[in-house]
Amino acid sequence: MTLASDPRRRVPRTDAVLAEPQIALAVTRLGRALVKEAVGSAQDRVRRGEIAPGAVVDAVLDRLPETATTVRPVLNATGVLLHTNLGRAPLSAAARRALDVAAGTCDVELDLATGTRGARGRGAIDALLAAVPAAGAALLVNNGAAALALVATALAGGGRDVVIARGELVEIGDGFRIPDLLTATGARLREVGTTNRVSVADYADAVGPDTAFVLKVHPSNFVVTGFTHAVDVDELATMNELTALGVPVVADIGSGLLAPHPLLPDEPDATTALTRGATLVTASGDKLLGGPQAGLLLGAPGAGADLVAHLRRHPLARALRVDKLTLAAMEATLRGPAPPVRQGLDAVPSTLHTRAARLAESLRCRGIPAEAVDAEATVGGGGAPGVTLPSAAVALPESFAAALRAGEPAVLGRLDRGRCLLDLRALPPDADDELAAAVLACR
Repeated sequence: MTLASDPRRRVPRTDAVLAEPQIALAVTRLGRALVKEAVGSAQDRVRRGEIAPGAVVDAVLDRLPETATTVRPVLNATGVLLHTNLGRAPLSAAARRALDVAAGTCDVELDLATGTRGARGRGAIDALLAAVPAAGAALLVNNGAAALALVATALAGGGRDVVIARGELVEIGDGFRIPDLLTATGARLREVGTTNRVSVADYADAVGPDTAFVLKVHPSNFVVTGFTHAVDVDELATMNELTALGVPVVADIGSGLLAPHPLLPDEPDATTALTRGATLVTASGDKLLGGPQAGLLLGAPGAGADLVAHLRRHPLARALRVDKLTLAAMEATLRGPAPPVRQGLDAVPSTLHTRAARLAESLRCRGIPAEAVDAEATVGGGGAPGVTLPSAAVALPESFAAALRAGEPAVLGRLDRGRCLLDLRALPPDADDELAAAVLACR
């Protein structure tokens, strides 16, 4: 090999590639380090003889992502409305616009009228109270577990008792267990009843001067049937042993349903829990509420509101507080139009079937073996276990599943009896064209 033919001499210089107009624009969007890495990769391909020196700019542009994050968008065609691996609730368009506003400098803690410090997150709290009129006060923390941890730390962290039914000492997922969380705060558990049955008398026998609160946990990701009995919030709230000592009842409803929903008759909601006597309600914001990850704390008027004020002043509340992005997205979720999760929950089955038939026909016309089929969707995300929602899906050969996951955007379906099903319950109608394009790209 002569010096002139050495491919290393033909590799474009890094500074020359970075100076190309399209590459320079990419630097302003993605940052110099990420773009320079892509340039180096393209230069290596020239050295190996895989591409010509003049193809470096195109090779760099092909490799660069749209944003400076490794997070990729995914179309959720699983039929699971709240898919934990996909980030649970997708935000509404209103919430996304609110994120853009809050991402810059904003009045998150400033009263513009006076120029003095303002109440942090007042808009989100007011929106939450408007959505749950039964509450007298509210507080937001960074997730549902944090809400319960704050309550346990503030009320029972000095070794006081938390009375809870054995059947409600649940594991939520990924090894996270409610009893581990509670004991980590310094609280002492008083387990009552058996795995399948608990009575009011069991609670009454356990309540005493050392009781910090009685905890009612909704086992949101499983169902126990048969010879069972549980004690409802209203029965706990009216126990003489609790009222005489002023012991609060805390209801962890889990999924963040704010009011009853006809499709989910067994799913507890914040409004009902408060009206039936719960002093405090804790829940997640990124499940059935359809908002960003957050923990909700709702106090009943009177004693519950006083407890929320106490929790807000606790030192741990500072460590668990939400940022400006969460506050903005939560307020927009509550004040704006129905978020995607609610739209998916309320979707009309006949409309889903019409969409599936239209998609399947369109794909068949382009040579894709697609068929519209009946399907069953679920809520997911630790909510409404055992509840199925009638849905419709586009059935493809199983081999499409891997190709769809590798596409842009990625599509996640589910495998069923040798087929790849693309369930439409969790997908908004305006995503149908994008879904069809993703399938066609797999040919």
